Amino acid sequence: MMALQRLRLTAWDRGIVLLLILTLLFGGMFSELFMAGDNLNFVISDVSEVLLIAFPMALLIIVRDIDLSVASSLTLASAVIGITYEATLSMPIAVVAGLATGSLCGLVNGLLVTKLGLSSLAVTIGTLALYRGLCFVLLGDMPISSFPMEWTDLAFYPIGSTFLPWSVVLLALFGALFWYLLHGTRFGRWCYAIGQGEEAAAYSGIPVDRVRLLLFVMTGFMAGLAGLVYTLRFASASPDGAMGYELIVIAAVLFGGVAIAGGIGTMWGVIAAVLVWGASRSLLQLAGFDANALVIVSGLLLLVSVAIPQLISRLREQLGHRSPRGGNPTRGEASLPSGNEVVHPSPAGAGHDQGSN
Repeated sequence: MMALQRLRLTAWDRGIVLLLILTLLFGGMFSELFMAGDNLNFVISDVSEVLLIAFPMALLIIVRDIDLSVASSLTLASAVIGITYEATLSMPIAVVAGLATGSLCGLVNGLLVTKLGLSSLAVTIGTLALYRGLCFVLLGDMPISSFPMEWTDLAFYPIGSTFLPWSVVLLALFGALFWYLLHGTRFGRWCYAIGQGEEAAAYSGIPVDRVRLLLFVMTGFMAGLAGLVYTLRFASASPDGAMGYELIVIAAVLFGGVAIAGGIGTMWGVIAAVLVWGASRSLLQLAGFDANALVIVSGLLLLVSVAIPQLISRLREQLGHRSPRGGNPTRGEASLPSGNEVVHPSPAGAGHDQGSN
């Protein structure tokens, strides 16, 4: 009984950070290659595109929206970068075109959701196919792989004498930006408020539709940036690139503590979850598993991130029914941990920690 009572007070995202530490320790004991510089470089590079998109996706899911078209937006931005470079022989122009393409994809999604009142799930399922189809229209079956070496070298070689890939600069910059945006600004508080109750947020004066539209544009922009990283990392723009990345991103965000019902989540939980996914992939590869096993990992993360909070919620409810009057709070009451964190219990997000906002 005492163990279950502790379970209900455990912050989900803190558990993910602990899981990351345990994964790294196990990996180091499993193989001496795991903690080698080359492998750590590979892990960071491998999660770069996923983490870049996960930053805004966390905010989008917190406000009860979702974008399933991010992988297609990434690939379309990559295709535009390739075509623009072939036409202009200027990578700066190609980069701007790719980022603009990603932003435009997000803008289209956001306008369809906010102006027409359509479901973000339905809209982005449609644009997932639309944007992917445009990739094949632009590139056909022939990928573009003629990019300048001074740009592709940024993806192939580490920073100076370290093992860190150049993509870590983008991860640190945008990680800090979205961390501050969610946890240190009024905009972040608006996101939490919208996720807790859109109608109540609108009555309190929050520009709900403008916030949602901006988040879709942010997500599209970051998908475009991920498209640039992806293009340089593989030195190629291909119409069938980044297949399934949208599910990996969503699985990692949910596994990191963002409630699918909205209103709950922290950025550090998301970052830890993406790193757990990347470290697990590396472990499987070192153990000799094939690509199918790597896909299974993403599926398991998605199932765990949805199923375990529901199980915790049921355990909490049972504890509440068994508690004597005046004892532990039952379902529907908030428990206040130390500091300025507030837990908002709900069936869809039980066990998750909203964090400071």
